Amino acid sequence: MIAVLNTEDIEEGSSKGFEANSIYMFAVKKDNQIYLYWNRCPHLGTPLEWEEDRFLDADGALIQCATHGALFQISDGRCLAGPCKGKSLKPVPFIIDNGMVMVENHILNLST
Repeated sequence: MIAVLNTEDIEEGSSKGFEANSIYMFAVKKDNQIYLYWNRCPHLGTPLEWEEDRFLDADGALIQCATHGALFQISDGRCLAGPCKGKSLKPVPFIIDNGMVMVENHILNLST
């Protein structure tokens, strides 16, 4: 397992991008839950953030792609509006151990 993020490094209602083994991911903390996704829009495969660690819309209610404005549910990554409507962000399986978000080593090789 690889530690990719300390849960204290992300504030409630915010998002944070990071990289592990040259693989880009982001986390969202909402209602004290962590959600982890590959940083890749299902439309064109582009990174989602429009500014460092900025993956959410103005209200912090949805994940928003900077390229074409697609909106995704935080809880399951499903696209609600935009050119990839009906598709979903790809979640990254993880566990939390002693405050660290941990992913399996082999998961980082399955991102493509």
